[in-house]
Amino acid sequence: MVGSIENTCDNNPSVSQHESEGTPQTPRSYNLSVVIPVFNGGEAFRECVERLNNTYPRPYEVIVVVDGVSDDSWQVAKDGGMKVIQLPVQRGPAVARNVGAKYASGDIIVFIDADVGIEPDFFAQIQAQFQTSPTMTALIGSYDDKPGKGNFLSQYRNLFHHYVHQSSKENTFTFWGACSAIFRDAFLSVDGFDETYFKPCIEDIELGYRLKKKGYSIRLCKEIQVKHLKHWGMTSMLKTDFFQRALPWTQLLMQEGQISNDLNLSLSSRLSVVCLYGGLASLVLVAWNPLWFGLSLFCATMLILLNLSVYRFFRLKRGTWFTLKVVPVHWLYYGYSGLAFCIGLLDHWLSTYLKVTGLQPLRSSSQPKTEASSTYKIRQS
Repeated sequence: MVGSIENTCDNNPSVSQHESEGTPQTPRSYNLSVVIPVFNGGEAFRECVERLNNTYPRPYEVIVVVDGVSDDSWQVAKDGGMKVIQLPVQRGPAVARNVGAKYASGDIIVFIDADVGIEPDFFAQIQAQFQTSPTMTALIGSYDDKPGKGNFLSQYRNLFHHYVHQSSKENTFTFWGACSAIFRDAFLSVDGFDETYFKPCIEDIELGYRLKKKGYSIRLCKEIQVKHLKHWGMTSMLKTDFFQRALPWTQLLMQEGQISNDLNLSLSSRLSVVCLYGGLASLVLVAWNPLWFGLSLFCATMLILLNLSVYRFFRLKRGTWFTLKVVPVHWLYYGYSGLAFCIGLLDHWLSTYLKVTGLQPLRSSSQPKTEASSTYKIRQS
């Protein structure tokens, strides 16, 4: 069964300024409520539950929100001693996380995905971070450098994610649903995740923007790492990256009106996109003038130099042959990311033009937030 961590604090996301002076303060201990959305969890979710039950100290409670029933994930969670909330139909991870947060009673909500595995000291690390960082409202972690699946794309995808997080600034602008923790009061004060995102998308990134606007502090804690258990294939990678990440993220960036120089939006990444398309364009022009080939070589060289630290990282972790296979896939990533940005930019300009001219937009730029169904089935072991 799920144990508890003694609570000696209130739910205020910051340390009180009226504590007694001159007296050594005992580090505050927070109740941690874990929320896990799951849909067709399969073996990855079984490992997620098993690893969670091997942690010490244990969290105050674990709430698994089954996002529409189609397999035995609810039974796996129930057998693992967790509170299970079943949504009658699939509503998406944003709704599922919000429902879990609504029923959570801890000071801090810890979000993890159903396809990640945590280490035995995972909750102790989170507790320590909040105890030693009194101004921090939320934290996110990172994937580790030992992905759960052994095929090339799974290794590349998760190692690249690990590299990006490990080389980024600790004071971050984004949230991350796969491994994160936030004071419940702060989460509720911004109305949680945007439920108009039905599929796993950028609902966590969007939440991070709203948290930062409210003045809340989000920290990237690089030492808190989880193992990604998902199998990636080319189709799933392209579909996820293009339609569920790059396009909606571009739309969000247009709405925010600014691009941060960090994570996947770093200056080197943006320059890499320019070099890639510059090289491709010059290759086409070679048919008219062979001298354009020189520009193609220059662009390719710049792509290597701009991403030299990335390729050194892959060589260190997986060797030379693996790194050589990474390069074309990595350039493909820049290709479809740049294409998505252009499409999103054109869409934004078109929507703006239609609004200015008083014409009816082709589609609404935003949808009203929907309320999750209140007809939940709650199973308690």
